[in-house]
Amino acid sequence: MWVMHLVVTRPFNVVRRKVFELDYTDLLRRLSLHDQRMVAAVPSGDDSHGSALEPVLDPRTLALVRLAALVAMGGAVPSYGAEVDAAIDAGATAAEIVDVLVGVVPVVGLPRVVAAAPRLALALGHDVEDSFGIFSER
Repeated sequence: MWVMHLVVTRPFNVVRRKVFELDYTDLLRRLSLHDQRMVAAVPSGDDSHGSALEPVLDPRTLALVRLAALVAMGGAVPSYGAEVDAAIDAGATAAEIVDVLVGVVPVVGLPRVVAAAPRLALALGHDVEDSFGIFSER
């Protein structure tokens, strides 16, 4: 005979609201509706200081997330340089930064990561042609 036990727990969103001390559901709703009040509240690309929203992510994690977004979007070389500098300034290591490429392969696909790798290498200070010997024997 099967017996079902009913376990009553709090809804997931109630727990998350208390942990992060912000109403993320309201923020998500406003972003989904393209609420004009959010334009001033969302942090700019430079830094999050002076915005109405306090970031939940620490600066290191935020910089790594932004690098992942650059890979997904096919960002330009100068953007990689700025975000790598921000990640390093926030305490990320070169190994962690490169691991972002590995981490996004299942999401963005290997071709996108292969295209991003030389840009990231340049941002980390590697001369792709000399350091890796890719174009040396032609």
